[in-house]
Amino acid sequence: MITYRDSLQNISTSNLHGFFVGWPNPPSPETLLRLLKNSNHFVLAEDEETGHIGGFITAISDDVLSAYIPFLEVLPAYQGKGIGRELARRMLKKLSCLYMVDLICDADLQPFYERLGMRKGSGMLLRNLERQSGE
Repeated sequence: MITYRDSLQNISTSNLHGFFVGWPNPPSPETLLRLLKNSNHFVLAEDEETGHIGGFITAISDDVLSAYIPFLEVLPAYQGKGIGRELARRMLKKLSCLYMVDLICDADLQPFYERLGMRKGSGMLLRNLERQSGE
């Protein structure tokens, strides 16, 4: 059974393995834990049987007008079970008092976010791939 939480109590790097699938230089579990600690908001999907985190979502916000959702990750073994949708739903509810909530995603993921009430936009980005691991 999956439970959702917004606390890092009893979470260590041993709970955070396997994320960033397909990244050439993925962040380590240690970097992921730092990422969660430094996010303004996050929601974790925890497998109650194993204690492993099966998915997470983060947001960076000024908590006045705007927020940005940089990460929504669900481990392959947990995909197709509605976990990503529930993580996003919970985060959007947390951020519902704000004027704008933005994220960048690949075109094939846009229908997922449209079903959550978001709409397509345009933007610009810069990627320093040599810093992808966060190390």
